Amino acid sequence: MKYLFSFLIMCSLITAINGQDDDFFLNDPDENEGAADEATIFNDADDLSTYYDDIVPRELMQESRVIEYEPLRESDVMWQRRIWRVVDTREKMNMGFRNADRPFFTILKDLAESGDIKVFRDEKFKEPLDNDDLSAMMNRIDTAVVYDPETYEEKIVITENPLDPEDVKRYRVKEVWFFDKKTSQVKVRILGIAPILDKFDENTGEFLYEIPMFWAYYPKARRFLAKERVVSDFNDVAPMSWYDLFELRFFASYIYAQSNSLGQRLKDQFPDSEYDRLLASEKIKQELFNWEHDLWTY
Repeated sequence: MKYLFSFLIMCSLITAINGQDDDFFLNDPDENEGAADEATIFNDADDLSTYYDDIVPRELMQESRVIEYEPLRESDVMWQRRIWRVVDTREKMNMGFRNADRPFFTILKDLAESGDIKVFRDEKFKEPLDNDDLSAMMNRIDTAVVYDPETYEEKIVITENPLDPEDVKRYRVKEVWFFDKKTSQVKVRILGIAPILDKFDENTGEFLYEIPMFWAYYPKARRFLAKERVVSDFNDVAPMSWYDLFELRFFASYIYAQSNSLGQRLKDQFPDSEYDRLLASEKIKQELFNWEHDLWTY
């Protein structure tokens, strides 16, 4: 009886094996799974969100938030001084302002054109620029004379060329240094940033003057600058934003004016000597540095 039962089991196994497809034993389950995944990838080829120029999607910068200013009462400000600085992008420390992919001027331009920030004609933030004025400022209108190849008639063609960000080599920064008696500290807050454009003689190419294009109100622009990354030559994923750069004062600059009763710049006070202007600028820096220390007796 035992041998009969074993014989019946063996016959059942042989029948089950003969009933299977021959390819069942030749196919690799892992291979079938990989083919299915490959088919899915090709079917999702239209989803461009899965393609990015990096090893991982960068989202931390877009989620960053700014630190609000500490509450400040007028009665707590015992002393203050307005300072105007010039940030020259040709200095080594300021090379990030001229990033080839997204220079700082392009960031300000995009924020202004999209309406995220307001830009002003004056540094006191009283005359806002509308879209037409901004468009005329960002684009240069040139005229050229061309000849019709068939009639040989002259035609004047008007072309509109966008401003090259490389033409903006300097920025002005307006800031306020003040003493907060509540915390017994000297603090600084940036009020505005203005890109500077050089004007040249069209005929001789001689430099004529420099003029600020517009003034961006920095306290309102902070939260947008916090989402723009500053490119570093040492680390491609350096987590510094433009908000961090200005708040930490990670830029090189020189002072060209301070508040005074006559409203004069250092250039007006020392018109014939650049060396004297440099010395005066360094003297102002040293006074700002020493002001807080001079309050105390050790």
